[in-house]
Amino acid sequence: MTQFSHHDPHHRLGLHGREIFLWRPGAETLYLEVFGKIVAAERLTNEGLFRYLSNQEIGPLDYRVYHQSGLLTHDPYAFSPTIGPVDLYLFNKGCHYLLYQVLGAHLCTHCGVRGVRFALWAPNATAVSLIADFNFFDGRVNPMRSMGSSGIWEIFIPGIMEGEKYKFEIRTKEGYLRVKSDPFAFYSEIRPRTASVIANVDNYRWSDAKWMEERPHSSLTRPILIYEVHLGSWREYDSPFPNYRKLAVDLAQYCQQMHFTHVELLPVMEHPLDESWGYQVTGFFSVTSRYGTVEDFQFFVDHMHNSGIGVILDWVPAHFPTDDFSLNRFDGTALYEHDDPRQGIHPHWHTAIFNYGRHEVTNFLLASALFWLDKMHVDGIRVDAVASMLYLDYGRKAGEWIPTPDGSNYNVAAISFLQHLNSTVHERFPGVLMVAEESSSYHGVTHPVSQGGLGFDCKWNMGWMNDTLRYFSKDPIYRKYHQNELTFSLLYAFSEQFACVLSHDEVVHGKRSLLSKMPGDDWQKFANLRLLYSYQMCHPGKKLLFMGGELGQWDEWNSAGQIHWHLLAYPLHEGMHRMVRELNQFVKEERALWEEDFSWKGYEWVDFSDADHSVISYMRHGTESHLLCIHHFTPEVEHNYWIGLPLKQIVERFNSDAVEYGGSGVLNREIAIEKEGFRLTLPPLATCIFEVHF
Repeated sequence: MTQFSHHDPHHRLGLHGREIFLWRPGAETLYLEVFGKIVAAERLTNEGLFRYLSNQEIGPLDYRVYHQSGLLTHDPYAFSPTIGPVDLYLFNKGCHYLLYQVLGAHLCTHCGVRGVRFALWAPNATAVSLIADFNFFDGRVNPMRSMGSSGIWEIFIPGIMEGEKYKFEIRTKEGYLRVKSDPFAFYSEIRPRTASVIANVDNYRWSDAKWMEERPHSSLTRPILIYEVHLGSWREYDSPFPNYRKLAVDLAQYCQQMHFTHVELLPVMEHPLDESWGYQVTGFFSVTSRYGTVEDFQFFVDHMHNSGIGVILDWVPAHFPTDDFSLNRFDGTALYEHDDPRQGIHPHWHTAIFNYGRHEVTNFLLASALFWLDKMHVDGIRVDAVASMLYLDYGRKAGEWIPTPDGSNYNVAAISFLQHLNSTVHERFPGVLMVAEESSSYHGVTHPVSQGGLGFDCKWNMGWMNDTLRYFSKDPIYRKYHQNELTFSLLYAFSEQFACVLSHDEVVHGKRSLLSKMPGDDWQKFANLRLLYSYQMCHPGKKLLFMGGELGQWDEWNSAGQIHWHLLAYPLHEGMHRMVRELNQFVKEERALWEEDFSWKGYEWVDFSDADHSVISYMRHGTESHLLCIHHFTPEVEHNYWIGLPLKQIVERFNSDAVEYGGSGVLNREIAIEKEGFRLTLPPLATCIFEVHF
């Protein structure tokens, strides 16, 4: 035989009384060290089974063996299992919240010996071998031990160190061999190579204790201004992939300058295809090696925290790519995914869909989210493509999906998983933000789990985004016929806890940049964009802007380049940049614009009916101030515009038409208050914000 296929190789190999059995397929001779002396073992079979018989009592630490690489260390088959029954029980129940400390590869001391313990879930495999640098990736040499019905295989390898590359060779029931990377790997080779790499996620010395201590007291009643970033194309550096540490310093400084409160990173989990932007994940516990090491990324988060910036990660539990080295048909069966393509293959992305009805699969995903919060100190997780998880018929035609027994199209297992996820995160990591990118009208995305909701803290307001951009794309002469597209969002604005987002999805795939969507000549395009951003800031909900938007970029985002920093040399672009910066600062200072983002207490219509002039006006209320927001959506100046709101005092605090922003400078320096209201001048395509006293 050339393959040691016994499910428990430790039962046949290693130390048994005074006998030591060793397995070296293809070897003619084999030496080992016993009590400090080099001795030869007896070859028992041509396939590679050797034995050494000691003439005295011997313990597992009294001898050492040579690996193929020449490494002399203790015998892997002389050690007891590294996983206990409680771990196995919790995993199979789907509630092992520290699973990332059990499965995968972990540097440790076991039975007094330093080494690495490996564990893998492959319940339908007939044999699993560890292949790595130390054994020249030879799947015959180091078979792993089955932990029974749990489906877990494990082995402890003494002497190997951080940086060792490894994979698993899996024999299927049909007798085929599949070579897989580690689903729980903390680090991986850079594409196109696919080996997992042993890494220690506990080496880094964090300095963000104050931030982490105060975070549970932060809440959605604080200003949240998110800068969405793709790390590889934010700024051009000397290398194709800038290091996390350099990015941290530059990005933190920029966010401080621009008064953003958070960065949201497009997925930094390992992925094989650059063009997927990270949304086709193969390493759910592995920070991508494109930008540096695990410690480099931990420095990134640490530095952001010490600069007062929170870090949110995009995370993709909805699907995974079908690359053969990764999760797809992992042990020869549909393990992480459904076997039936009507449930297991995503029709839009041609990726595999997780089987949320399997405890071990949801435990894998749950542990992934908890890992980034625990070991990487991130402050929030934005869950991608939630709608595709909620509906069994998402993207499918009749006959292409399997309804529930009662005929429903709801994915009950996925709903239960999301509720479990949010409940667990909030219990274990108070203050962390859980954000849903959910594009349907599913009710209760941000409602408490105890009330039947999914338990998210915030939901992207895709309806607001689509309606608003559709409205802004129209020539101002026609806008009066579409005023309801602006006001409609207020019919449901407080049904969920929303975030108003202008994300990367809106500036790719032929949709054009935000600036290019705007109608009119160049001046009007910039005025419209300033109006869009200021309207977004006044609307209830937390805020997100994708990188490049603050520059007034003409072209769509290109992940292979950088955002167009050179545009800041031109006045209109520099004015746009300045307005975003100063508007962010204004929002942070004005509690009325964020204190009651999710309640009618913070919002009151003044007039939404003046479609003829394309004007809307409303109040934003805070405990310390009251702000009147007026948006004018035509390029004409409106003189002596009447607002029927009785006041004692009014002062203009912000005007997007200011000259320094690139506007025409139509301001309201003095406003005459009359008995039942006041008159003012409305600048063209502009937002005016006034502090008022009643």
